[in-house]
Formats: sequence, C-alpha cells, structure tokens
Amino acid sequence: MPRRENQKLKLLYLADMLREETDENHVLSMPAIISRLEARGVSAERKSIYSDMDALEAYGMDILRSKAGYALAHRTFELPELKLLVDAVQSSRFLSVNKSRALIKKIESLCSHYEAQDLQRQVYVAGRVKSMNESVYYNIDALHEAINHDKQIRFQYFRWTPEKKQQLRRGGRRYRVSPYALIWQDENYYLVGFDEEAQDIRHYRVDKMTGISTGRTKRSGKEMFEHFDVAEYVQKTFGMFGGEPVRAELIFANSLAGVVLDRFGDDVTFLRVDKEHFKVCVDVVPSPQFMGWLAGFGTQARIAAPRSLADDFKQMCLDILSEYK
Repeated sequence: MPRRENQKLKLLYLADMLREETDENHVLSMPAIISRLEARGVSAERKSIYSDMDALEAYGMDILRSKAGYALAHRTFELPELKLLVDAVQSSRFLSVNKSRALIKKIESLCSHYEAQDLQRQVYVAGRVKSMNESVYYNIDALHEAINHDKQIRFQYFRWTPEKKQQLRRGGRRYRVSPYALIWQDENYYLVGFDEEAQDIRHYRVDKMTGISTGRTKRSGKEMFEHFDVAEYVQKTFGMFGGEPVRAELIFANSLAGVVLDRFGDDVTFLRVDKEHFKVCVDVVPSPQFMGWLAGFGTQARIAAPRSLADDFKQMCLDILSEYK
C-alpha cells in the first residue's frame, strides 16, 4: 500500500493501539506511538499526533494524558463487567467447550492485552460439564428469528444413548411447532411453543433440537399464549418435565423458608402449621424431578395433599429402597 494511503489509516491505527495496549495502569509513550506507526508504514510527528488525539477525544474516546504518555481510561465495559460475562460463558452448560473459548476470546478483545490476562485467570472452572451439541449456539439464534418474524419451525428431536450417540425421537419424523419463548432453566435453554400435532403447549431442550428450519407459515396457538406467564410456567414445571399441574399442599420445616422462596417466588403464602413447620399451597407438575427435589429435604418436607400425590411419592421412595435390598 502506498505510504500516502497509509496516512489515511493513522487515526484507526491510533485507536487500535489505545484499545489493545493501554488501560488505566498502562500507557503508550510518544516515542512508542511513533515507532508503532512507522512499523505500519505511517510517518508521524508529535504535533500531528496531538491533533489526532484531540480528534479521537472529540469522537468519544476517553483518553488519559500524562507526562508518561497516553491511555484509554474508560471503555464500554469495565473489567469487573467483563469478568462477569466470561464467568457466564464459561459456566453455561448449553455452550460447547469450543464455542465458550471462541466467545471468551472475543470478550478479551474488549479490553487491553494486560487486562485480558486477568480474564484468563478468571475463567478456569474445574470439572465444568459442557454441552455436547456444538450447534446449540446457532439454534438459539434461529429460534429468536422465528419468534421475531412470527413463523413456525420444523426440527428433529433426539436423545443421547449410552454409546453417546444421538437417537432421533419419533423415528426421525420432524416436529412442527409455533415458537413463543426461550427459557433458561437449570443451566439449559428450553423452547416453549405450540405443538401442531399435540395441539397444546410443549417445551423442548434446545441442545437436543437439530435440523431447525423456518417455514413461511404464521404461528398458530396465539390464543393460548395471550395470558401465558413464563415465570409461573417455570415454577410449576420442575426440571421442565411436561404434564398437568396439580394443586399441592406442602409442609416444610422453618429452616427451609429460603429454599421455598427461591423455588416458588416471593408471592407464595406461608401458613403456620406449628412452631417448627409452615405450609404452602402451590401448583406443581408431578414428575421425577419434583419428587427428587422434595426427597432431598428428607424428613423436613412432606406432601399433605392431595393424597394421590403423596401416594405416588411414597411409592417412588419404596421403589428406590427396593434397589438397595
């Protein structure tokens, strides 16, 4: 590239230097700036760089000036915010290891090289379980597009076999669903939509969806989502298992008040049973996940009603016990 054309890029080169090589604790001296510009085929004098820095400040860059040199003082994201983003990416089970690394690399580009080293120390999480489905990242984008454009989708749904292979459900027959919401629950993404075959609301784990395609047909089932409450749906559906909800009376030890609030929200009403226990009346979907959650509290929690739900729970406990005889 001719040297004159390189001069047109000088402001861009300066902006890159400030973003990549400086922060509040690291500056670039005037000689260092001139040297780096010359390495890029750009000749510069101190006076022109003063003018360029003024132009970058007018553009909106917060440049810190000192006797030692120049630095970018503030960015769109502060370092603690970037650490939170990195932690969220690293801990997300729906992202594969490769996709997590790629996203973290991009997050690192939002700060200086020096601060990026702090992010690298921040991200290590031992034994983190990650998704085996590399395409889930793009599935989420496709689902958002379908929702935003009011279109139905088709896809195949699979489960993992003991051989770690994907086995398509329904013999590979494609699902036809009108998508309405994406839910983040128990470290997994779920799509909630209107299933055309079942003519009812269903949910699907996004990392188990494959071959998603968006059709031209408008979404159906809108009347069922007019008053749909996502938070209420999640509270009822433990572990995102499907089924009809039932009204349950649950009795807990007082020490579990915080756990119950975390599970059912602040609006749940506590009714005093005795000095050591309280009762709540909530809608739950009877499922192995719900039963397992309740069993985890041992004798500190029990089902008071309905009797059929209590009997199902008792039978599950007896079935588990029989496995250890």
